[in-house]
Amino acid sequence: MIGHALGAAGAIQAAYTVLALRRRTVPPVANFEGQDGDHELDIVVGRPRPATKNAGLSSSFGFGVQNAVLLFTTD
Repeated sequence: MIGHALGAAGAIQAAYTVLALRRRTVPPVANFEGQDGDHELDIVVGRPRPATKNAGLSSSFGFGVQNAVLLFTTD
């Protein structure tokens, strides 16, 4: 929802993941227009939803195979 920040995108995503965990919310996705076919995926749309889990995954895939995955947990 903030656009692509190139090299800073992974750090921003990690910060948003930590904030979501601290606020115990799941942020909505942007530009979702509906399910395709018979798939029934649980997608958060429009507004945040209260979180029921205590872990968040931040995965970043960059140019030149610069990849990172971070797992954050709360107590």
